Amino acid sequence: MSMIQHSWRYHLMADQNADDAGKWKFPVFVFFQDVRNVFKRDELGLEIMRIALPAALALAADPIASLIDTAFIGHLGPVEMAAVGVSIAIFNQASKVTIFPLVSITTSFVAEEDTVNTDHHHLDLEKASDTTNINAIDDKSSKIKADEAKTCVSNVESKEKRHISSASTALVLGLVLGIIQTIFLVFLAKPLLRLMGVKLGSPMLEPAERYLSIRSLGAPAVLLSLAMQGIFRGFKDTKTPLYAIVIGDLTNIILDPILIFVCRWGVSGAAIAHVLSQYLITLILFSKLATQIVILPPSLKHLQLKKFLKNGSLLLTRVIAVTICVTLAASLAARFGSTPMAAFQISLQVWLTSSLLADGLAVAGQAILACAFAEKDYKKATAAAIRVLQMGFVLGIGLAVLVGVGLQFGSGIFSKDKNVIHMIAIGIPFVAATQPINSLAFVFDGVNFGASDFAYSAYSMVLVSIVSIGSLFLLSKAKGFIGIWLALTIYMGLRTFAGFWRMGTGTGPWGFLKGRSSS
Repeated sequence: MSMIQHSWRYHLMADQNADDAGKWKFPVFVFFQDVRNVFKRDELGLEIMRIALPAALALAADPIASLIDTAFIGHLGPVEMAAVGVSIAIFNQASKVTIFPLVSITTSFVAEEDTVNTDHHHLDLEKASDTTNINAIDDKSSKIKADEAKTCVSNVESKEKRHISSASTALVLGLVLGIIQTIFLVFLAKPLLRLMGVKLGSPMLEPAERYLSIRSLGAPAVLLSLAMQGIFRGFKDTKTPLYAIVIGDLTNIILDPILIFVCRWGVSGAAIAHVLSQYLITLILFSKLATQIVILPPSLKHLQLKKFLKNGSLLLTRVIAVTICVTLAASLAARFGSTPMAAFQISLQVWLTSSLLADGLAVAGQAILACAFAEKDYKKATAAAIRVLQMGFVLGIGLAVLVGVGLQFGSGIFSKDKNVIHMIAIGIPFVAATQPINSLAFVFDGVNFGASDFAYSAYSMVLVSIVSIGSLFLLSKAKGFIGIWLALTIYMGLRTFAGFWRMGTGTGPWGFLKGRSSS
């Protein structure tokens, strides 16, 4: 088939896909499409699970390690627990501000670039095959030689490293941002803690500052490892990050009791264990990635800095809005004292850990959608988006039951303080009941990122943040500790509604659902 014929067929299939996917007069009903097949083991279902399961385990591994950290530190006392809780909140939010936009766009850009490069490679092979066939009509021996040469070239190409400029850009930005984050947190640890409500005379200040300063030394490793995870996700490879993260987190779990209790380093030991584990994860991922791609391009001009910064700035706006909401919630809890803060930290870790399981579906949705949009396969894009959302909702219901029962009987694992356990019990209904909403919110993020709908994701989150911040102030003042959880419930509900509105109205990149071409 000639290159012109291939291009004609490609666009004809794309138009047919758009027609098939764009049959919805009221796109909101698309969410109920094939609902009985939510767990069907067809080609799409297997592809989703192949990506989602390792991704979910990898995403859950770090929060689970943090939960184990929390359990160990909780036995040092409520002051240490609260101190570490505030420090972790600062570090995690700083990391999200610097790396989340980078990871999100890296997955989409790598998936798109790899798909396009693969298509071009196939076109080149077809063109070479056509030329070879024409030249070999009168000369059978030349055809044999040409086939042999093409086989040799193909074998050599399969062993060569791929040039993925978006991957190289992500690594460079990850390293630079990691160094900046370390400097920022080390020198501004005390002012940031005071901003979080830890006053100068508070017993939490000294252990919190010590933990944050040591933990900050691992920022370059954290950002580099997350950037590489984004690259592997773009390749639809979620097993490699899982392998690295499990090894790193097991190292962290082994080192925790040794450094905290045996060496008697307390919170400093917990921070050192975490830093060492992060550098181990980075080393494993880097050694594996170096065998697949060219780490650095021939020159700086090959880096996609402008493209990354443009879309990254949109997601940075979004992340700042998210960060303000979660950080404000932790800050308000800290102002109620060490006991409410300790209970809030434990509940928040459980809340995020269970909800992040849905992020595995978000990763699968993003990677599959990015490839589908790059190929203009709108039928597959629609089917993939709907399937991961339906799976996310079912997962959320299961998590609600699991978290509600588990936290009710297992809160004593994290603390022996009766007051802390009592405060945790107050938050359990909110932590459990919001799981379906949280799952959908996370999956909608992956769907929007897979469609490269970064602008809508940013601007809608700003509006959600404004309403949520107002709710946090008003409800925490009126209802105290319960008010904070009520406000967080409103926050996640609005995030879910924003994703539902975009696709359900058939706007933006989902215009084909109403019979229009994708924007």
